[in-house]
Amino acid sequence: MVAIPPLPSLVRWYVSKKPRLGYKYTVPNLLSENHPVRRISHPVNIQHMEPTARSIARTYSDRVYPDPWEKVEDYQRVQAYAAEHPNAGRTAVGNALELPPARVRGWLNGGKPDPVRGIETASANGWLDPDCDMAGALVELLAHILAGGSINETFVPAISTGRRIDHATIEEAFAAVGVGTNERHAESDGRATELYPATDASVLGRCLVAMGAPHGAKTALDAVPTVVWESPESIRRRFVEVYVAHRGAHFETKATTRIQEERPASYLEDLHNLIGETVDGNVSVGDRAVTISADAARELGLS
Repeated sequence: MVAIPPLPSLVRWYVSKKPRLGYKYTVPNLLSENHPVRRISHPVNIQHMEPTARSIARTYSDRVYPDPWEKVEDYQRVQAYAAEHPNAGRTAVGNALELPPARVRGWLNGGKPDPVRGIETASANGWLDPDCDMAGALVELLAHILAGGSINETFVPAISTGRRIDHATIEEAFAAVGVGTNERHAESDGRATELYPATDASVLGRCLVAMGAPHGAKTALDAVPTVVWESPESIRRRFVEVYVAHRGAHFETKATTRIQEERPASYLEDLHNLIGETVDGNVSVGDRAVTISADAARELGLS
């Protein structure tokens, strides 16, 4: 497993809220005018999109730390102090950092908090502060989850096959973020076949939750995740193509398609706006449904 980088190289994702011992960090400038998009008052550079170390950490729960990110910060402070004072024991380190020696002992002896391990895994896979290609692949995977999948209580994401989304398409979506797949319910008559990650499943699920995917039931989602709006136009279009392929109803006698959602009206309005900005054809929103005209559906490659 790739270790969290030493303190001097941690600036990309470690920002101390409690600058002690003379250490001080500054938040990197994430603002850019390269990708101005609707509704975002401060456009964000695609190279600094979610998930970040902070947002991944906050998908964990902790009995001691109300904010698990602070546990990551304390772990890093312990490692930094120990590196500069190699002869200091747990009591000396704990006293210097105002932390219980019992907690410090585990971290000095190779133990790591779960959020730290999750951040390391995400970093090793390229999911942490993703580059442009990985960000696009993660947003596409997010579309699959929102439209045709779920993330369960243990943070494992799964995507169901459908009329327009076959096994190979889902495999390709997972492969684009660097993981293989397993499948379940393939022999079940009453349930759709689902594919889920063969490796690092729960960390990938936490990354998707950090990006705005619901953890558990999806019906309460009240807006398209901000990360989609922050993406360049090509990535937003791919999100729409995947989403409509999953959710768009197929009619034998007409090319029009319709997406029905058991979600708040604000979500439908947001989805309507996103699809409408992506295609030239007419898109309308009504009670619990978005209707996509035949011309718009053809633009999205539906048949």
